[in-house]
Amino acid sequence: MWLAMILFGAFHGLNPGMGWLFALNLGLQQRSEKVIWLSLLPIALGHAIAVIAVVLLVLAGLQFIPLATVQKFSALALLAFGFYKLFNYYRHPRWVGMKVGGVDLVVWSFLMASAHGAGLMLVPALLGGSDAAHPHHGAHALPQGAGMFLAVGLHTLTMLLVMGTVAWVVYRKLGLAVLRSSWINFDLIWAVALLIVGSIALWMAFAH
Repeated sequence: MWLAMILFGAFHGLNPGMGWLFALNLGLQQRSEKVIWLSLLPIALGHAIAVIAVVLLVLAGLQFIPLATVQKFSALALLAFGFYKLFNYYRHPRWVGMKVGGVDLVVWSFLMASAHGAGLMLVPALLGGSDAAHPHHGAHALPQGAGMFLAVGLHTLTMLLVMGTVAWVVYRKLGLAVLRSSWINFDLIWAVALLIVGSIALWMAFAH
């Protein structure tokens, strides 16, 4: 689970739709590298809140629904959302302008992460690494909820570091010109990633 959280954190951090491009634009607008870093903090917080909201739903579901059923349902939900994003990857929550404060960035990031299914993408890994899936760990294992929240923290920290690195490299070394000439359609890649993760999760759910 921990390795998956790091890898997903890096993947989410690379996606400009998760916030680094927004922070970069704010920094360029105000001609300040400091603004980029200050903008990334509330963006990471909003992302974490969106993921935690999904974790809370999963934990609530596990109180009433068997783990295997939750795993299958989450895998099917991932596939359904992946197919939706595959044909609607160009749609994003709209924002009113670039003059935003910290609270605005938290809300924007929460909406973007939710719209992209960022939390949903993590559910299979979280369930696979939860203590409910490994009852033999016994008293030495972390409580199920604590383990999930620590995993979300690791995921968010990794995402923040990757976002900051990418934004810094573009700001100091490359500039926006390289983005105009070498843009990668991360939204389409994201949709495909949702389908891949959902397919693997569904296979693992039925394999058990």
